[in-house]
Amino acid sequence: MKQPVRFAATPAGGVAYSMTGSGPPLIYALGWVSHLGAMGEDPEHRRFVEALAREHTVIRYDKIGCGLSDRSRTEFTMESELATLEALVEHLGLKRFALFGSCEGGQVAAAYAVRHPELLSALIMYGSCARGADLAQDEVRRSVLSLVRAHWGLGSRVLADIWLPGAPAEQTATFAEVQRAAATADMAAELLDMFYRFDVADLLPKVRVPTLVAHRRGSRAVRFELGRELAALIPGAQLVALEGRMQPIYAEGADAAASTLLSFLRDQGGTRGPRVGGAPLTARELQVTDLIADGFTNAEIARALFVSVRTVDTHVDHVRTKLGVRARTQIAVWARLTPSR
Repeated sequence: MKQPVRFAATPAGGVAYSMTGSGPPLIYALGWVSHLGAMGEDPEHRRFVEALAREHTVIRYDKIGCGLSDRSRTEFTMESELATLEALVEHLGLKRFALFGSCEGGQVAAAYAVRHPELLSALIMYGSCARGADLAQDEVRRSVLSLVRAHWGLGSRVLADIWLPGAPAEQTATFAEVQRAAATADMAAELLDMFYRFDVADLLPKVRVPTLVAHRRGSRAVRFELGRELAALIPGAQLVALEGRMQPIYAEGADAAASTLLSFLRDQGGTRGPRVGGAPLTARELQVTDLIADGFTNAEIARALFVSVRTVDTHVDHVRTKLGVRARTQIAVWARLTPSR
């Protein structure tokens, strides 16, 4: 799975993102804490993303405060999450896309759908809930947050046991290691507390985007009845129960989960992104756009094509003019979203 990591500026700092596959864009908000690098080494996560990437350009990102994004963060609100997502969408120049949010990312995705329904072709929420406070009783939430802050090693293992009940010890240990790599103890606790505080119950009836709510039937982390309530609050939402107990959508039955999401997205139709508005790109210009999409610099493109850097600069200028874009990132997005050229 080729996943060069790029960065976009947001009001709160740089956000790390990656694009995998080609076709209609699908932004995947990964949830509580994530690390694009470490998660890319998880074979089940790769399997799930690669399945989606056969039909879509899958755009994943680490929220501010964790993973490869800017690790310094002081604001933990829904508004700050939306500002990051809005900045990423603007950076990529997306005009129409599907949005998939997992766990807390599902709540952010729903709030984004209410604010920007004209941009979304579809909304997918997995393993989420209307109110984070419903995840556990007050004393349990306080105990978990205290444990994470006091002993992140032990806290990560306890959370791994909740998220992956019955999993082999090696899988649980790997999951805990990814959590610790993704965030410091204090940052993990702040982000988890943010999840607990989120409440989108009043927003959900305002969602006017085709919506799929998928939920693990036996999840201990986010009980199935919370997913059922979520779907009931969104007009016209479809509810799909996935078998199993493990909370991460990729940790159990990754192929079946991906197939469920892809089937829903096909039903909604897709967009192929911007097409060439001016003269068609030449064969050489198409080569250049593909290499830009793979993260090559102009100097690296020159070496790959055995031409001068000045020649590559000229090709890039021509591509910008023909596509009507300014940013190099927009060229990369066009190349990813337009596989049949």
